Amino acid sequence: MTAICTNLNQVLENIAAAARKAGRAPETVKLVAVSKTVPVGPIQEAIDCGQVLFGENYLQEAAEKIPQLRGASWHYIGHLQSNKCREIATLFDTVETVDRLKVAYRLDEQAAALNRQLKILVQVNIGEEPQKAGVMPDETEALLAAVRNCAHLRCLGLMALPPHFDDPEGSRPYFRQVREIGETCARKELFFDNQNLELSMGMSGDYPAAIEEGATIIRVGTALFGSRPGKIKEGEK
Repeated sequence: MTAICTNLNQVLENIAAAARKAGRAPETVKLVAVSKTVPVGPIQEAIDCGQVLFGENYLQEAAEKIPQLRGASWHYIGHLQSNKCREIATLFDTVETVDRLKVAYRLDEQAAALNRQLKILVQVNIGEEPQKAGVMPDETEALLAAVRNCAHLRCLGLMALPPHFDDPEGSRPYFRQVREIGETCARKELFFDNQNLELSMGMSGDYPAAIEEGATIIRVGTALFGSRPGKIKEGEK
């Protein structure tokens, strides 16, 4: 068994344990393997080990890798620029980082041109940090209401990057707040499927706490692929 397979199995075991601790079935949590800066070879190893969902931050890098890989579904988890929306709508199955109406409209236009339905999440700047993208918590409902008019977008839930803490317990209140915002918006029927709210939150250092607080998608890179070259920005582990 390769190191990547071993790492994947360990993460899946941890996911299952955290889910059971929260009284949830392990299959209610999906793992997105964050593969930015990871070469095609190790990604293919992860696919061969059974991993299906992958997340990429950088469009140019993703555009080179995705055509070389089969059997995977791709989430865009990087910052959205409106002039990149056509390529993003072409390459990715889900876009997790919609944070303003301009890019939602642009993605909707491109999805319409491609005759497809594009799954999205709205990114919430849950810590209200000026250096991070995301809609402010108190503006989330208004953005979701506007996105409902985009006929080719299916908004399934919320995504968030809480402030960084060395102790993962520090993130827990933020995860809880994301869940509460999501549940409030679901009650107001602001998502495509209000009975199956998706919450993408939690990374390599804090995903067990995120799962205990309601995460349905976690984004893990370092715990699967090891440390990557270059400087990794805060919130992108």
